[in-house]
Amino acid sequence: MRYLTVRIDPSENGGLHPLGEALTAEPTITREAIHSVDARDDGTVVLFAEGSGDRERYEEIAATSPHVIDSLATGTDRWLAVSRFEPTDAVERLLTLPRESNLSVEYPIRIGDDGSLRVTVLGSDGGIRRLYRTAAAGDALSVDVLETGSYDPDEAELLGVLTDRQREVLTAAVEAGYYREPRAASLAEVARELDVTPSTAGEHLRKIEARVFAELVR
Repeated sequence: MRYLTVRIDPSENGGLHPLGEALTAEPTITREAIHSVDARDDGTVVLFAEGSGDRERYEEIAATSPHVIDSLATGTDRWLAVSRFEPTDAVERLLTLPRESNLSVEYPIRIGDDGSLRVTVLGSDGGIRRLYRTAAAGDALSVDVLETGSYDPDEAELLGVLTDRQREVLTAAVEAGYYREPRAASLAEVARELDVTPSTAGEHLRKIEARVFAELVR
């Protein structure tokens, strides 16, 4: 089995859905991940997602949106939300792309700070090639191919707990030699690679380590 990871930037095609645009623009909310998307027989879509920050503000945005039929959220600093809505053309296209190539979507789908989606699909070489050609040729969804290769479920599950930014930070630290023995790069050198302060780099790495270690001992 192989995988193909793509980045979908809603800002380049008018947005996927008004609710997502409103949540991305809200500074008190961070959209973390999408855990499932279910197209119903009545034409609506049910989305199970994860967020952090001001949950009450999320509930207010969802409740007042004319595009949301109903929604429910639970949790505190990091929370889960279920919403049901009428899909836009872009959402319908996102749902049909993998099916057209006979591929499966790996969840969760990670959401970047800018609202972009990092989507990984799994399937045969032929299915991956078909989707790759669609993405490379240009599609209404502005799909950018990030990587492809043989699928390792254990590695994918471990990296899946990290956000795109955390993957970027971890990659920079590893490539700089921060985790070699003996250590080949200081925290200050990692910070320079990322164009952040050493304290910010250190905070990122501590959060990354906490997430990865917690996943390893589950």
